[in-house]
Amino acid sequence: MIADPQLNPAAIELGTFFPQPPTTIWRALTDPDLLEQWLFRPTGFTPTPGTHFQFTTPAAPINEVTCEVLTAHPYKQLTYTWLYPHSDHPTRWIVDWNLQPQGHGTRLLLTQTGFDTKDRRQKMLRNAMERGWKRTALPRLSEVIHHGWAAP
Repeated sequence: MIADPQLNPAAIELGTFFPQPPTTIWRALTDPDLLEQWLFRPTGFTPTPGTHFQFTTPAAPINEVTCEVLTAHPYKQLTYTWLYPHSDHPTRWIVDWNLQPQGHGTRLLLTQTGFDTKDRRQKMLRNAMERGWKRTALPRLSEVIHHGWAAP
């Protein structure tokens, strides 16, 4: 995972390469059983614009994330809102997954926007979210993809 310091400092922008085709990466981003393995369990999710869904963790329902699919271009782009409704200061972020074929594989770019870095709390949240993507979620996504669980 590479973070480019020249990109928008108010956004999380992380890119990586997978030797698998976009169909495999798309499946890992959109199959509820696979999403549960690397991120959270989605309830009500389909990769269709306008779909409202939740990411839930049974052990910590306070961490529920409510979302709405904004864009879904199969094998190319998936964008949804991300909101912790039980937070003391709920903020609506946008999470965008962009898949680009590259050789026999796929370049995946994750972008999360909506942070106000002039607000100290928002800046801390942005940094914590970036660490979470880098240290936990994206390595788990990589495991799901590399172990062939997402193969069509």
